[in-house]
Amino acid sequence: MGYRTKKKHAFLYAAFSLILAACLCGCGQAGGQDEDVRKEFSYPEDEKDFSSLKTPGSQEAAYEYRMFFLPAADGTSQPYVGDTMPYYEDGIYYIYYLKDGGDSYNHSIYLATTEDFVTYKEQDVPVLESSKSGGQDSWIGTGSVVKVKDTYYFFYTGHTGAATAEYKEKIMVAKSNNLTSFEKVSGWEITPPDELRQKNDFRDPQAYYDEETGEISLTVTASQDNIARILKYTVSADLQKVSYDGIIFSNTHGNFWNLECSDTFRIGNKWYITYSAQDDTLWYASSDQPYGPYSEAKRLEGKLFYAAKHVEDGENAYMVGWARRSESVSSTQDVSGWAGNLAVQKIVQKEGGELVLAPVDNMVSQYQKERELRVNGTEVSIEAGSLYNYEDVFTCYESFLITGKFRYEKGGSFGLCFDYNGRADKYKMISISPEENKLQLFFNEGTVLIAEMELALDPEKEHSFTYLQEGSVGIFYIDGMAALTVRLYGVSGKAIQLFAENNSVVFSSLRQCTR
Repeated sequence: MGYRTKKKHAFLYAAFSLILAACLCGCGQAGGQDEDVRKEFSYPEDEKDFSSLKTPGSQEAAYEYRMFFLPAADGTSQPYVGDTMPYYEDGIYYIYYLKDGGDSYNHSIYLATTEDFVTYKEQDVPVLESSKSGGQDSWIGTGSVVKVKDTYYFFYTGHTGAATAEYKEKIMVAKSNNLTSFEKVSGWEITPPDELRQKNDFRDPQAYYDEETGEISLTVTASQDNIARILKYTVSADLQKVSYDGIIFSNTHGNFWNLECSDTFRIGNKWYITYSAQDDTLWYASSDQPYGPYSEAKRLEGKLFYAAKHVEDGENAYMVGWARRSESVSSTQDVSGWAGNLAVQKIVQKEGGELVLAPVDNMVSQYQKERELRVNGTEVSIEAGSLYNYEDVFTCYESFLITGKFRYEKGGSFGLCFDYNGRADKYKMISISPEENKLQLFFNEGTVLIAEMELALDPEKEHSFTYLQEGSVGIFYIDGMAALTVRLYGVSGKAIQLFAENNSVVFSSLRQCTR
């Protein structure tokens, strides 16, 4: 409750601003709410009690992930979901993924299926296993499944760590008459074309079958002259003929080594290509043709939603990826670990062809138990100068949904604040900054930037927001405008605050629900 100093301000200036703000707001007030309208809070008996779980690690171990799927623990080892390769058929979404850790040998491919993105069935044995006897696919990399008549082909990356190998990566293939186990096709491979002038980075095949031509189109990510590219191949249905069609997309907006896990799809009369720029975020570009030329690329999500590919069911299209984790759940400096929880978001095409991500309808509909807020009513007004001003409003349950609206007057930041260990200097914040046109995740009370997404808000309009969290994974949406995946360890069982600085913000229609 009350005001906290933003670290970039000098102490004397902060102290003066605090006195001035107190005079303006009046004695005994915080965030526009009188003391007598705040009420006592009691934790619901039908929610998991985190009061005895004091560390981020103990909380993480207690979570029961459903929507943000995690593979089952292997003894004391917790495996994670790496790059996803979604496929849809007959009402079932098959989510193939590189399994990191546990019983997975060198990122072998495993499978989880779902009919609703709410509950998942996990297959215990690998669909496609890395070669334990060495060879080109001693490590398996990302690929894709495509159906050609009655046969399923799984194109994948064969990665070798052998120092004597000429090619570090090749495109390989396996086949099946079902979707749960594949047999490798011995001797079949695609090697990097000579014009790439490098033999190390050549991966992530994405396959599409055209019934009219009887051919498979295959996109592959690589680099040429230190510029990230996406290449295209044409493969005959019997795999006997392979032709290289050239470069269809080149990176022009950052120093990225690879445009990983690329995918191509159509919505309406527009074609899109998506990719995760290595060590960066999820991007997309559009075209009037299946394989370009493409528009200037734009970011679609932040750094913590990675390696996402699309899947569609005839009615809706989704991006399926993984929510990044920290190597140490106690870190307050970064979220940079490879692999994490499965995460799915709905693709929405806006007027003009731009894409935006939205929450999955089935996920939202799970939250039916409306919970009391920590304030009376459903509206909170916060006025703040150069210091952060906080107001306890929600509670961080194991799984919950928050919705509401906001209207602001100035360019300063505002949003949701999560208590990490009772110290304001360790607060974790989902911050909206109109002045910077950013939606951001900060640790340590606004001093450590973890992830961000671009957006342009209109101060003349009222905007709505939706926030979903399960365990330590959350996704914040400014409806119809932007999405940002976040990772928040060690915050369960505590108050969630609304905050502002250098702004006047009215939050309205506030609501919190659990399952």
